[in-house]
Amino acid sequence: MPIQSLCCNLQLLRMPTPSLILVPARFKTGKLYTPLATTSGGVVLGASGDFNVTRATTATRVNASGLIEVVASGIPRLDYPLGGGCPALLVEPSGSNLVVQSQNWLASGWRSDAAGFTITISGTTGTLDPLGTNTANAISPTSGSAIHLKVGNDGSLGFTSGTIYTSSAFFKQGTGNAGRYVQLTYPASRFMQDGYANFDLQLGTVAVVSGTTADSNRAASIENYGNGWYRCRLTATCNSAGTGNGFTGVLITASGDTRAPSFSGTITDVLYGWGAQTETGSIATSYIPTTTASATRNAEVISLSGAVSGCIGQTEGTIYLETNSLVSGSSDLFCFARALTNTVSISKNSSNRIQATVYTSGLALNIAASGTVSGNLKIAFAYKTGESALYINGVQIGTSAIAFSFTAALTQININPTGFFEGIGNQRISAPAIYTTRLTNAELAALTTL
Repeated sequence: MPIQSLCCNLQLLRMPTPSLILVPARFKTGKLYTPLATTSGGVVLGASGDFNVTRATTATRVNASGLIEVVASGIPRLDYPLGGGCPALLVEPSGSNLVVQSQNWLASGWRSDAAGFTITISGTTGTLDPLGTNTANAISPTSGSAIHLKVGNDGSLGFTSGTIYTSSAFFKQGTGNAGRYVQLTYPASRFMQDGYANFDLQLGTVAVVSGTTADSNRAASIENYGNGWYRCRLTATCNSAGTGNGFTGVLITASGDTRAPSFSGTITDVLYGWGAQTETGSIATSYIPTTTASATRNAEVISLSGAVSGCIGQTEGTIYLETNSLVSGSSDLFCFARALTNTVSISKNSSNRIQATVYTSGLALNIAASGTVSGNLKIAFAYKTGESALYINGVQIGTSAIAFSFTAALTQININPTGFFEGIGNQRISAPAIYTTRLTNAELAALTTL
């Protein structure tokens, strides 16, 4: 086991030995190697304990240098934290970037305001982009009094009423006030609540999230990608079907500016932009590059079946995982033993609460957190008829005295947010492990303590 991975999983090594542990570190196309997979009878599985990985398209990750990197189809994504540290396994369902020419904001489909009061230089050498190359766009206002903006998919993207959309892009502060602040919004003809968000790239903060009418799904966020780059995101609900601009980024000169303000520009002001993305759903998933058409990242499925049944406790056991949970909506985090309706899983429900479930001939038991949790999570679920328990970050979330018995053998392990629950976001998962025994409550508390 690499030293870095050993440090990441020190807590696991202090506990009884798991029957299986997956430290995301070694892989090849279609495979994620398991450093430890031993049946309860002591049989070491070797290659038959390695996980199968399926994803039919390329996808992106953050590499060890902190740069966005495109990986080939079928390659597991070891995604590094933006602030440095050990990688986690990035697992996502299918997603599509609807914005064409996501990196070249002078290409067909992109425009400035109708009178051309915004100047854009694509492929600038003024700063490296989040790929570490020179494809960033330098955007400046002209001296005219106007709305200074950049839009993608000029009036051509079809929006569906009642659907939640998330637009995101990477921005970096340049010079002047119009190079410090940026606004994201949506076409007013399709999003009549006129939602918008202002971002301060010097402070790295969301300054304003506003709109004229209520939108229960409106939200904004900003994420630091290093080297001055921030990924800014705005989520809102379409309430009028039809076509419109697929991406709208607006130059502003103050953090409290209203939606799409008009101002006389300073031509030396510069804002850097790159990597525009608009997708359905309430989070910004991993970046999907596009050129002349929208692009789709296929779902990845990471699973193991067969001889691994000997690593799964068939009457009692424990599931453990570490995650920085990003998904919004119901999704599997770590699920094993799926054989028809027989399932043991740690998941997130539609209220964004971590839960542990056992299915036999239907739902046998469910232990759910009373509120949402975020950040770095260590989760353990111990299952045994009459004495199951869920722990998160050293705290007992709940217990169950419900009796149950499985009606079929537990033969499969899944790490997949689009499994039993239809996930709509992404997950970064580290160090999933299973035990063939129900760990004690003291062991569960110690195992999950940060």
